[in-house]
Amino acid sequence: MLEIKQFEQIQPHYNTMRDALGATHRPIVFSICEWGVQDPARWPASAVGNSNDIGPPASWDNLFRIINQLVPITQFAGPGAWNDLDMLEVGNSGLTTTEQQTHFAFWAAAKSPLLISTDLTNPTTATLNILKNTRIIALNQDSLGKSVSFKRRYTNDHDVWAGPLADGSTVVVLINWQASSRSLAFSLADVGVASANAVDLITGSSLGKLTTTYTSTVAAHGCVVLKLSGATALAAPTFTFYNAAATTNTLAGGAATRVVSSSVTVVGFVGNGGTLTINNVDGGTLGGTKTLSLDYINGDFTMTNTACSNCRNAFISINGGTAVQVQMPISAQSWDIVLSGYLVSLSGFKAGKTNTIQISNPSAYTPDFSRVGVSI
Repeated sequence: MLEIKQFEQIQPHYNTMRDALGATHRPIVFSICEWGVQDPARWPASAVGNSNDIGPPASWDNLFRIINQLVPITQFAGPGAWNDLDMLEVGNSGLTTTEQQTHFAFWAAAKSPLLISTDLTNPTTATLNILKNTRIIALNQDSLGKSVSFKRRYTNDHDVWAGPLADGSTVVVLINWQASSRSLAFSLADVGVASANAVDLITGSSLGKLTTTYTSTVAAHGCVVLKLSGATALAAPTFTFYNAAATTNTLAGGAATRVVSSSVTVVGFVGNGGTLTINNVDGGTLGGTKTLSLDYINGDFTMTNTACSNCRNAFISINGGTAVQVQMPISAQSWDIVLSGYLVSLSGFKAGKTNTIQISNPSAYTPDFSRVGVSI
């Protein structure tokens, strides 16, 4: 057994094993287990990226942490290289039946290996109903091999993830973050679609043609999994961008610029008294509600559960109004990679170019901000 020292670069050891397996000229699946500590999804010629343990015991907090960790690496998944989100906990203790359904559906859509860990000599009917859903399994085995990717987070409400399938259709996964059953409205615009024919992949029900929005009742921590086909594309929104480090902005309370590269400078130490205020923002001719597109760096990676596991919170205020919490997943497991296009809609804009956007957090640090876009 190879002993790995705490700060040793372990990629070369896995490369040696990869090359040895390749030299056999046999089809072999090489599963890398290093808990995602050194961001294996970004290793050249990597076969897999992985997360820290989902359990035992499994918990909803563990799922939240793993899902946040996946946000910046979905693009690396494809035939021959899969992000391993850890084994399935369907049928085990720790998760409700609904949470197990969400867990299984998300793992499948992310193209994670589906490794059953429960005792199959005496499974419950509920366990078998989840594990034997051929429509969800088909997502995992789709020949295109593309993972769903993060589209939008409505903080403390729901996530929207989507990805392409081999037949030209799109799979959409909605995750209900609320711990209660509720009505959840899905905006098709969040996946760039105006209308589409839809099938509920959990029940198999045809939903007909959806236009603009689709509303359904979702159980506590439940999910909605839709297959969209025959879609009418929606024009992507356009933005006016404001660099966070621009001299026209106001940095206060310890907030400071940081040069990341020749092309990227960010504002960090926002929060815990530090604030970033973007001045002279154009609210257009009408003002009102605008969609913001946030480019940021958040390398606050953790293997354990915290108040915001693998994410940071920013509180954003428009023109001095009530600050709105915005929960932002990691952009990488380091502080030099920008995540672009995190969307949030905020009200309170005025017509004209005298608006302000202030970013803060009263009790913790926010991500470091590169730029903020405001919809035109």
